[in-house]
Amino acid sequence: FFFTVKFMDGALTARDRVGIQDFVLLEETNEAAFISNLKKRYSKDLIYTYIGTLLVSVNPYKELDIYNKKQMDTYMGVNFFELPPHIYALADNAYHTMLTEFNNHFILISGESGAGKTEASKKILQFYSVSCPSTTLMSTVRDKMLMSNPVLEAFGNAKTLKNNNSSRFGKYMDIQFDSQGDAVGGHILNYLLEKSRVVHQNHGERNFHIFYQLVEGASDSLLQQLGLERDCQHYNYLTQVCMVWFLIFSKKTCWNKKILTHLFEVVASVLHLGNVQFDTDNRDRALLNDNTELQWLLGVDAHSLQEELTFRKIEAKQEQVHTHLNHAIYGRDALAKAIYGQTFTWLVHRINDSTENKKTVIGLLDIYGFEVFYVNSFEQFCINYCNEKLQQLFIQLTLKAEQDEYEAEGIEWEPVQFFNNKIICDLVEEKHRGIISLLDEECLRPGDVTDLTFLERFVLTFFFFYILGFLDKNNDLFLISHLDQLQVIMTFMLYLQVATQFKSSLLKLTEMLMAKQAWYIRCLKSNESKQPGQFDEALIRHQVKYLGLMEHLRVRRAGFAYRRKYEDFLKRYLNSALVRHEYLLD
Repeated sequence: FFFTVKFMDGALTARDRVGIQDFVLLEETNEAAFISNLKKRYSKDLIYTYIGTLLVSVNPYKELDIYNKKQMDTYMGVNFFELPPHIYALADNAYHTMLTEFNNHFILISGESGAGKTEASKKILQFYSVSCPSTTLMSTVRDKMLMSNPVLEAFGNAKTLKNNNSSRFGKYMDIQFDSQGDAVGGHILNYLLEKSRVVHQNHGERNFHIFYQLVEGASDSLLQQLGLERDCQHYNYLTQVCMVWFLIFSKKTCWNKKILTHLFEVVASVLHLGNVQFDTDNRDRALLNDNTELQWLLGVDAHSLQEELTFRKIEAKQEQVHTHLNHAIYGRDALAKAIYGQTFTWLVHRINDSTENKKTVIGLLDIYGFEVFYVNSFEQFCINYCNEKLQQLFIQLTLKAEQDEYEAEGIEWEPVQFFNNKIICDLVEEKHRGIISLLDEECLRPGDVTDLTFLERFVLTFFFFYILGFLDKNNDLFLISHLDQLQVIMTFMLYLQVATQFKSSLLKLTEMLMAKQAWYIRCLKSNESKQPGQFDEALIRHQVKYLGLMEHLRVRRAGFAYRRKYEDFLKRYLNSALVRHEYLLD
């Protein structure tokens, strides 16, 4: 076998030798030694450490000069353990394994909200943009893929209590390569955009970045064209202090001015909808005396929409009745969420149409991180359910499958015990008795159903947690009857319950990932205050526990170093032998 060997300016520096670079080589494999090693390396800004081929990354909450072009060049084509741990090493080895074995791979990036998952996916994309063979087509494709990140972040990210740039949607991206290793395409799947954020944000949090970018960053002429004011406090959907993150569309997209203007008009329509105010009569029925804000809703007759919001039709009797105030507000907010949600879906499709060209792929999964707030609502239920499903996948592909293989081959093996979170996933998704089934049944049940009736069912089924708002958020219903008025903006569809949609999407995602070879990046938050130099041992210990890192370490230490299938190993051996034979003949 022949390997290309590179050295980083000669021998490793003293800084690089701090602690142990691979946890598998620790003398003691207890939790205290594990965390102590992380802390030593973190103190010298060595944020990456291996557990075999798994990469542990600790968020430093500051910029580090370890992602420049020189670093990229150093890690290209190098054996995985030859240089200090780095995200570039993992990205490069996934790429070269794909080329050697001509199969599909994915990189699972996981961790709490604010642990650095989105930044990790950006670093991998940037590395491939530099390291892959360069052609005109590839340059175009990689530029589009890199440019899609700020666009999706603008429409899909927001400030939360945990993270100033939190992904409020799940993203799986396939980077598509041809047989020569050129990046020739890309495809994005998005999961459960947090549409409820459009109409309501928790105290101290903000709406999606794009609203603030538009209000604060647009030119005076564009604001006038859209009927907007340069004051976020003027809009009911923007209740927090403004901050301009990055207004990126005019310079960083390949879309023409007409498309961009239309996109901004749709975003402005949502802000105008939020300012639609209802009066009431003496029976608490909704009245709309001023339809000025409705004039800005694209392609829709303001008077007709006013009727849709304030009256409900009873088809059997062919008559109209006044809408209750609460129903009118619900209809307004449902429309705003629907417009924004469909716009986000359109964005993803638009990006895919310009980049897709399927070959072998390396998938990047950047999913919303596990969240624990003082009050966890429907969004945290879905987000944390997603993380449990991904943890179940990790357990299946590493802790369980590897040990099952050793036992099947009759190899002497002392089982490594681990917590299998299947019982948690079953609690959520089990048919007829799981939380999602109970939630859907309550949403579909006729009669006067409320969060309290839902809670009663939970108590009867031995479940209990905070369920305020679950029914409304799970319904995702759009109550306006004349949908043809809105088709200038988008095409609407009747929705399944949100949690069921999400469950189906996760099932398809896990099936897709199971068909690929996995690489893992486990991101850890170093502290809750987002400050550099702080290492909260209690917080780190908690993350190490629920991510199963100690169990993974024990399996890696006790198992075999090489884990390729026999046919893949034989193919690589024969190819290497052929290369060596040709070399000797020369």
